[in-house]
Amino acid sequence: MRSRVAFVVGMVICALALPLAHGQTADALKKAQAAFDKAQLDYLQGKYDEAAQGFVDAFAARNFPQFLYNAGASYHMKGKQASDPEAYQKAVDAYKRYLQEDPRAGDKPQVEKVIGVLEAEIKRIKEQPPAGTGSASEGSGSAAAPAKPSQEVQQLGDVKPRGLIVIESDPSNATIYLDDKRKGPFATTPWSGTLEGDHKVIIEKRGFTVIEKPVSADPTKLFVLAAAMSQQSFLGWVDITSNVPGADIYIDDKTVGSVGRTPLSQNIKPGKHTFWISADGYDEYRQEVEVIPNETHAIKAQLKGSPVGKLNITGMGIEDATIVVDGKVLCERGPCLKSLQQGEHTITVTRPDFKPYSKRVTIQAKTETQIRVTLAPTPSRSDAIIAYVLAAGFGGGGVFLGLQASKYRDDLKKEIAAGNPPPDSNDPRFTKGKIFAIAADGTFAIAGITLLTAVYYTFREKGAPSAGLIDVRALALTPQIGPDYAGLGMGMRW
Repeated sequence: MRSRVAFVVGMVICALALPLAHGQTADALKKAQAAFDKAQLDYLQGKYDEAAQGFVDAFAARNFPQFLYNAGASYHMKGKQASDPEAYQKAVDAYKRYLQEDPRAGDKPQVEKVIGVLEAEIKRIKEQPPAGTGSASEGSGSAAAPAKPSQEVQQLGDVKPRGLIVIESDPSNATIYLDDKRKGPFATTPWSGTLEGDHKVIIEKRGFTVIEKPVSADPTKLFVLAAAMSQQSFLGWVDITSNVPGADIYIDDKTVGSVGRTPLSQNIKPGKHTFWISADGYDEYRQEVEVIPNETHAIKAQLKGSPVGKLNITGMGIEDATIVVDGKVLCERGPCLKSLQQGEHTITVTRPDFKPYSKRVTIQAKTETQIRVTLAPTPSRSDAIIAYVLAAGFGGGGVFLGLQASKYRDDLKKEIAAGNPPPDSNDPRFTKGKIFAIAADGTFAIAGITLLTAVYYTFREKGAPSAGLIDVRALALTPQIGPDYAGLGMGMRW
């Protein structure tokens, strides 16, 4: 009986402690926010000591390592402004503590470089003669001016405090997606870090409502996104995987578009649902599932098909070009990035007023074949046109000369038919007829040669041909790990 009472009391205490702990966390975050905002203002006003202390107070309220970096940046700027070795030392200590709190910081190499430069600067300043002493040439009463920052310190530039984005949820350990679930999980709550630009944050956890919030990253401010997720036990849960990582997932209505890519886990309303999983080069997988509230339903798609590689067509003016593969239009306009089954394919790129580019390429599985196409303009056919005009002119001249020769011949035949004696060989009409006949034959010969030249000019290749630079890059499988699954995704390396 006593054990039961103790158990009930313990459960009550835990139930009361949870909202209390959550309230304390929220209060601490408010304190950190207030301290951060004041410290940022002090920094902008040049009150570097106050700014550094404010960032330290913010860290005391919520231990985000970025606050320590900002404290170091404040001391750093004070040291640079006054060549103060003590301020530099405080900056070094803050930077080192920042790396201790976040040993996997993405900027660790840069911060370590800054630490090395500041430590060298501290040593350089301390080795200089103290104020009030001077060389004999300067006189005993001259005072040494504060040392200017070294060239290495100046190359670091002005160091500014960083903004911070904090994403928390109640309950914690929820999956965070950035912009689109098809990109895969971004992180899990709680998360803190920096982002650039505007984003849509999607927070999801099994059995709880999905939270979607816009985030506008400001590099100078602390932004807190606290998501209170209400429990929805009436929802079901699906785990969708496939033997081909990164396959597109469609639910109920394919016209809506893909809801994500494998592997994917998410809440779903109870009832009957149809799932389609598809990937380029593979047959589509379809499964109907009766979703039951508060239960997990696993969908494991086994896609059948041939391995695929990527074809990426780029180049100057490719936006106006059509890409054809094996006689079928692959992309009506470039640039063109598509999956093709491994094997040999004929690639043809055409554009109006440009020479076509055609190449037989071999697509390999798990690779990207990139072709940068340079299309050569179609050459002018003005020389062919001129040749056609000349051929027509010579042909017309030949006809005229032939008609003149025929006229003289007909006149002589009429005289003979009328009973007149045959004309003398010295008759000028006889001579002119022969001359016109010979000239007509020569003109027809020149017209024929000119016509053949025009045909040659019409079909000959002129100028440089269209060309393509081919580069093959490997697509590497990289791990994709989420709170409720693990898988592989395809990425590119070269």
